[in-house]
Amino acid sequence: MSDYLSIQEFSKLSGIESSTLRYWDEIGLFTPLERNPENNYRYYSTVQLIALNFVTSLSDLEIPLKTIAALREERDPENLLLLLEKQEKRMDMEMRDLRRRYSIIHARRELINSGVKVDESVISVKERDDVAMYLWPRNEYEQGDSFIKPLSEHLALLSEQSISLSFPVGGYFDDMDSFSNTHGIPDHFISIDPVGTHTQKAGDYLIGYTRGYYGDLKDLPARMKTYAEEHSINLTGPVYVVYLFDEFSTKDPSQYLAQASVAITKKRTTR
Repeated sequence: MSDYLSIQEFSKLSGIESSTLRYWDEIGLFTPLERNPENNYRYYSTVQLIALNFVTSLSDLEIPLKTIAALREERDPENLLLLLEKQEKRMDMEMRDLRRRYSIIHARRELINSGVKVDESVISVKERDDVAMYLWPRNEYEQGDSFIKPLSEHLALLSEQSISLSFPVGGYFDDMDSFSNTHGIPDHFISIDPVGTHTQKAGDYLIGYTRGYYGDLKDLPARMKTYAEEHSINLTGPVYVVYLFDEFSTKDPSQYLAQASVAITKKRTTR
């Protein structure tokens, strides 16, 4: 058997573990060229590296070994094309799911990172970049309703609306008056999702913070309005409320950290 390679030698040459070569032999996927009848040792040829490439290439694509074994003797371009098309579709779905999970991690990390750095007692003006999100359908309230009722109604339709609760959820108020008068019941819910069709436009925003359970924004609207008056600022847009800390990052609802932001312009001064 001097012209052949032992399983250890072939393993070193091919980069495939000896244990893997033994297993592939046992299931009939890739067999040695010869066996020593006296000791049953496996022997391979360098020519088999070509045949091995078929197995390793498909295995690297996560094609099941059973499928590879079935194709080994009956493969042709048409069969391989159908297999690759099927695998391509499966991997495309996996990549979309991976991008979605990455986006959730990114959105959560950004909010938490912002939360640990803020001074929640400070009202300030900051320049912000575009933020993509989903703007949920308008909420309908009856006398005495809380945000729970419309939220529950929307949750039943999440799959149809392509909205995931894994993304951070917040509130949207039409204007500062709505925010001030009914800050516990937003006009819309929002999801911070990079593929959302609504954008909080880049620009200067008045930003404030408060702690408490969902909808419990305490005196935050009043503090923001007072700051705007004292600094000659016009509050020109809708109010966005997102939770930098929520049930995802703290188990104490009283420590949820809300951030409210509203677009601004400076008031014109007259002489």
